[in-house]
Amino acid sequence: MLETFSSFHPVLQALIAGLFTWSCTIFGSAFVFLFKDINRKFLDVMNGFAAGVMIAASFWSLLAPSISNAEDSGYGIWAFVPAAVGFMMGGFFLRLIDVVIPHLHLNEPEENSEGPKTKASKNLLLFLAITIHNIPEGLSVGVAFGAVVAGAANGDAFLSAVGLAIGIGIQNIPEGSALSMPIRAAGTSRLKAFNYGQLSAIVEPIAAVIGAVAVISMAAILPYALAFAAGAMIFVVVEELIPESQTNGNKDIATLSLMVGFVIMMVLDVALG
Repeated sequence: MLETFSSFHPVLQALIAGLFTWSCTIFGSAFVFLFKDINRKFLDVMNGFAAGVMIAASFWSLLAPSISNAEDSGYGIWAFVPAAVGFMMGGFFLRLIDVVIPHLHLNEPEENSEGPKTKASKNLLLFLAITIHNIPEGLSVGVAFGAVVAGAANGDAFLSAVGLAIGIGIQNIPEGSALSMPIRAAGTSRLKAFNYGQLSAIVEPIAAVIGAVAVISMAAILPYALAFAAGAMIFVVVEELIPESQTNGNKDIATLSLMVGFVIMMVLDVALG
């Protein structure tokens, strides 16, 4: 099966991988049909786990390949420049989205919504917050698969991209539950809460295709694109996932979960890549 997948065009691979990560969110969101609410400790554990996966993916699957590609492209002692520039651009990009799109982080009162003032419902604001979170995940998957032909055309790069998609998919399962269940607990129907949860990740296959097409069309931007995706993911981790996991009295177990997520993603990347 993996051999067949490897024969597809990288843009198609990125699309399929993005659909896979979306399907994991769909699966997690479907838990709302079984439970009405989610245990706070469990949610903090899952946020910590997701943070660990994303931190590890940012380095092992994105930043390290960015520097390696820059070295192969003749940057010499300046090989850190694309990684540094792209990383900061990714963070500023997410900050810009935070400013222009109204949204509300989980467990925050409605008056703490960020971005432009709006009369949108609390459910929609929560949905937009998770959707923003999912954009860099989709981009990172697309860039990783695009890198296979844009400058890292070898089996290791392909397997590393597969590992990245698997890691992001794993952490998308609790993420879907983390959105759909609070919405259900607030009185929304199960079906509507499920749709809010699963549709928050519809941006992932779209962003994955955009990322793959961009780096294939403009191979020179590859080290910048890899680092850009890493910077965007780290912004999400520090601005959202870690704070949410650390403010409800579950600091130690959330921190240990972060470490477990980091190790699992590291193992996936090293073992496959």
